Amino acid sequence: MLQTRPTSLAAYSRMIVVTPDLGEKVALAKSAARAWHHRKLSLGVRSADPPMPERPGRPSKPVLLPPRKMPKRTTAGLRGRIALLHSLAHIELNAIDMTWDLIGRFVWENLPRSFFDDWVRVGVEEAKHFELLSRRLNDLGAAYGDLPAHDGLWQAAQETGDSLLARIAIVPLVLEARGLDVSPAMIEKITRHGDTDSARILSIIYNDEKRHVAFGCKWFRYLCAREGLAPEPTFHTLVRRHFRGKIKPPFNDKARSEAGLTPGFYKPLAALGHVG
Repeated sequence: MLQTRPTSLAAYSRMIVVTPDLGEKVALAKSAARAWHHRKLSLGVRSADPPMPERPGRPSKPVLLPPRKMPKRTTAGLRGRIALLHSLAHIELNAIDMTWDLIGRFVWENLPRSFFDDWVRVGVEEAKHFELLSRRLNDLGAAYGDLPAHDGLWQAAQETGDSLLARIAIVPLVLEARGLDVSPAMIEKITRHGDTDSARILSIIYNDEKRHVAFGCKWFRYLCAREGLAPEPTFHTLVRRHFRGKIKPPFNDKARSEAGLTPGFYKPLAALGHVG
């Protein structure tokens, strides 16, 4: 483990993203959050801190495949639950790196401290989610890395690496918002099959994701106001430009609206059958 801790949020963020050791990645995220919230970190010095990497550090497994080459996932029995939890763990690992990449990449954007308070909280919660899912896989006789995973999520970070507004539009307001749509049915199905421990973990993630989408809405509107942009049309433009996929129902309108993501943001894109 690391002996000397970074003294800036920029340096901590980079260290979290580049480390390939997933236990250390989680521990660093927790340590960074404690140091930041206890006012022990500066933002950093742009001339001294190296830039964020193009790709995150990863262990040798899982094997990463293009989304179209992923084998069809089984949905039945224990194997099906393991496949689901493995897929979710992979999403949460990418969420750790995308969040800390957001912090480290855009730390120089002249933003209020509360911006970083919010995203550091997101970053440590994503680490918590990955840790919970990894432990649950272990409980079921499996481990993260046992199954192949796709590399599509990090493409969202690469696609939005030069625009904070685009990053917030795509990651919390498209990708995490989709989690709000699909999570209740997953929780209900796993509960019905008697796996209350996995259902509890998914419920924790679902409730945290509402807050993450809310932070996305809050700061998307803040940045739009600062730049004199109308939020909904700006969101539509950014999603069409940067998101490779469809915005499609069914939507969890209640959870989305509770987070501040009102239908005017996403339903026009769904009505047009948007594909990036």
